[in-house]
Formats: sequence, C-alpha cells, structure tokens
Amino acid sequence: MDTKRLVLFVIFSMSILMLWDAWQTHNAPVAVTRINATNLTETVPGQEVSAVGANNAVNATVETGYKLLTSQRISVTTDLYQADIETIGGDLRKLELLKHRASENESSNFVLLDDAAKPMLYVAQTGLIGADLPSHNATFTSIATSYKMPVDKDTLEVRLNWEKNGISVDKIYTFHRNKYVIDVTYEVKNGSASAITPIVYYQIVHDSESNQGSKLMPTFTGGSYYTEVTKFKKLAFSDMVKEPLNITSNDGWVGLLQHYFVSAWIPKDGLARKFYTEKLSDDIYRIGSKSTLSTIEPGASLTVPARLFSGPQTKHDLSSTAPGLEYTVDYGWLTMVASPLFWLLSKIQSVVQNWGVAIILLTILIKAAFFKLSATSYRSMAQMRELAPRLQSMKEKFGDDRQKMQTAMMELYKKEKINPMGGCLPILVQIPVFIALYWVLLGSVELRHAPFFGWIKDLSAIDPYYILPVLMGASMIIQTRLNPKPTDPMQAKIMTWMPVVFSVFFFFFPAGLVLYWLVNNVLSIAQQWYINKMIHAETLAKKIVKKH
Repeated sequence: MDTKRLVLFVIFSMSILMLWDAWQTHNAPVAVTRINATNLTETVPGQEVSAVGANNAVNATVETGYKLLTSQRISVTTDLYQADIETIGGDLRKLELLKHRASENESSNFVLLDDAAKPMLYVAQTGLIGADLPSHNATFTSIATSYKMPVDKDTLEVRLNWEKNGISVDKIYTFHRNKYVIDVTYEVKNGSASAITPIVYYQIVHDSESNQGSKLMPTFTGGSYYTEVTKFKKLAFSDMVKEPLNITSNDGWVGLLQHYFVSAWIPKDGLARKFYTEKLSDDIYRIGSKSTLSTIEPGASLTVPARLFSGPQTKHDLSSTAPGLEYTVDYGWLTMVASPLFWLLSKIQSVVQNWGVAIILLTILIKAAFFKLSATSYRSMAQMRELAPRLQSMKEKFGDDRQKMQTAMMELYKKEKINPMGGCLPILVQIPVFIALYWVLLGSVELRHAPFFGWIKDLSAIDPYYILPVLMGASMIIQTRLNPKPTDPMQAKIMTWMPVVFSVFFFFFPAGLVLYWLVNNVLSIAQQWYINKMIHAETLAKKIVKKH
C-alpha cells in the first residue's frame, strides 16, 4: 500500500507538472531575432503576387523587409473602441479596447492592435488587386479626421474613398454598439472603358515577439483558421515559414490568436477564398485570405462585404459571430468536458455576480458529484491508516525480506477484506474533470481583472501577497497527514516534503486557479477527516467485540 500511495501521489503531481510543461511547450512560439521595423520596405500586392499569398511556397529568407507607410490618421470612438484608421490603405492601425484594462497598467486601456515598431506590430489590412485598383499601399481620402458614435445611434459609419482612371472605390467601416464585430465593405464602381476582375484580400500583420505572456507562464500567440472541412487550427509563426498556409474553401475565417483576445477576418458567406501566410521580415508575418471577385463591366458596380472580429474571447460574442470562432478559446482535447464546465460556471456567476464566488460554488458542485467516488478512495486510505501500526510491526519483524513482507501484507489485506488498490479508480476518473477546469480557469477572459474580494483584484493574475498559495500549501500538508504514513523512511520523507515542493508552483498560478484547488482541498480534507473518524470508530468497535 505504501508504494501504491506514493505512485498515486506522484501521478497526481506529475499530471499538474505535465500540464505546466505542455502549456509552455505547446504555446510558446519559436524565438526569432528582432529587427528595426522602421528600416524596412514593403512590396505592393498588385506588383508581386507572393505578397498576397501565391500558390508557390514563400521563400523563408526575406531580404526586402517590411515597412508600414503612413500619412493621415482618422480617429474613431465608439462605446467599445478607440480606433485609428490610416488613410494609406485604409488600414486599421490601432485598436484600444475601452472595456478592458491593460495588463501592465490597469489605469490605461488594453491596446489590441498597434502599428508601433515596439512593443508590438499588429495591424488589420485589406486591399484590391488588379489594374488601377487600391492595395493597402494606396491613399484614400475621408471627409473627416474624427468620428464618434452618437449616443442615440447603434452604428457608426466611416467611409473612405479612392479614385483613379475612372474607377471609384469606397472602403466603408461600420462599427456596432456593444459588438466587437466591424463590417468592412468595398463598393467598387467601374467608370472606365474596360472590364475589371478584382481580387480582394484581408490580412493581419503581426510580429512574432509581442503578447507572449510572462516568462513564468508564456501563452500562445500565432495564426489560426477555421473551415468546415479542416475545423479549427492553430498555426505558430515558425510554421508559417516551414509550411505556408495554402487552403481553398468556400467558408471559414482566418485570424490572429493570443491569450484572451483574437482578431479574425470573416469574408462574405459563400465567397471562394484562399488562406495564406507569409514571412515578411525576420520577425514580421502575415496571415490572410484572398478571393477573386466577379467581373465588373464598364458602368457597373460591385459591393463586397466582410467582417472583422477584434476583441476579447467571450464565448457568446465568438459563437454568435462566425462558426468555429468559439474554438479560439482553446481547451485542447478536453473541450467536451471543459465547455460544459465553463457554461455552468458562467451561469453561476450570472446569479452571484462574482467570479470568485462562482468558482467556489462550482468546486462544491463538482465535489458533490464525485462525493461517492471520493468516499471510496478515502475509505480505502482510512482503512490503510488503521492498519499502519500492524504494517509497521510486520516491517520490523521481516526486516529487509521483501518477499515475506509482501506475502504477509497480502494475507492481512485478505483477512481484513481490504483492497489496497481500491482508491485508484475514483481518483483516475476525476482527473480529466480537474484538468478541464484547469484550462477553463486559465483561458477565460471573463476572469481577467475580475475581482474576488479584499486583496484579490484580478483572478487571472498571481495573488499579490501569496496568501492563497500559502493556504494551498498548508492544505496539502494537512491532507498528507490525514493519509496513512508510509512504513519506509525514505517514502515518508518524500511524502512529507512533496506537498511543500509541489505547492511552490501555485505561487505562479492565477489566483482563480489557486482558489479552485484550495477550495477543493478544504472539501477533501473535511470529507477525509470524517471518513477517517468513522473508520476509526468501526475499528474500535470491532476490537471491543473481539474482547467480549
């Protein structure tokens, strides 16, 4: 039984350690050398096919580099955004989220898109390819330099115009109240003497170094895409070079994923599209979609709608915007378990209006669901605890003769009708649920800057005073002492120090995650203490019966 308990504890501990390692390994991007973006140049898609995703593979060595051209900025203010649109290309160059605070400075808002060389480069671009058509390097005009959503309106339209050789192109941004979806529409009027067949492209340009999380808990930043055939896929920046994206589909979206936030281009439904990726410089990449439009005859016009989702990974917003977008909140292989857990957690929160309280109540519900399974495990351990003195006597009797010791132990277990492995299955059944909830708490933007009470102002951040991790460590020590003590001195030392060593990891985990484990441990301690007391009383009763 000593070996079994040690193995179980090691498995349980290693499960968490493997999660930690998997999170770092799977989500941390490949490091690359940064170069000064201000000294780079940019090719025009209309001049070089590879700039918008050619069929041929892109050369991994990019010599020309990348530079964003600048002219005049158009300021846009809505209930959710403070945005900057550049007249060159009509690019969305900066996007500040007014309802989300910055990670490093809570007095300022979170900036999702930005065209600064440092600390990040992250812009949304669109363009048209074809003779005399505006790419993202063409200069547009606007009737105003500042737009603000009226309080009595639910939409705000920003119209940019470009004209050349009889062709007029309007690029229209439509912002919606209380929505992180921006409509981006092209209106093309062909006033020339020749027919034109435009190619429209939507792309996101991003550097490979920003938004990677802390060194202690790096997170994934990279490309992502979805089609009904491929389903949801993530694409690391390094993979954009090794295996450039080249997928044709009639549906789906392509975007840029990071911890808590996502930007995704969603072309018109039913429009054939080709997804592409390309390395633009040593640390700058782009991922996008291009589509060949129908021919526009002289005197005719064409309207081409698309949508850009750019904001937090809130489940409701994602699922209501486009199929598959909700998978950007990536729970991995335990999605089928994690999604219902998050649904239940959010429902509880909607009632109690506190994510910390919701975590506690959800933990109690999960503990209640596994109460009988846990009781089986704890009962087995309690029975072994009662046998500990007899096992110790047997060890002293047989010394180093392991074979005789094992034989005597098996006879004792048989006599007392105890299954030494009776506690294994209940623990193994619960592990997937615990791991799934781990991913839920780690990946939910709803917990970002969500207060609990007192000193816990952000459940997604580390406890500033490490009170929860210390309590967590104390609870693990108490749990260990409730278990039967190993007869082997070395195992006893390992079991004594392992909770202390293991609890150190919780000093670097988000407060919400530590809160869950702490509540779970407290409930486990209460249940185990009660069962230990009950089994001890049964043992004493048996002894009394034997005496009489």
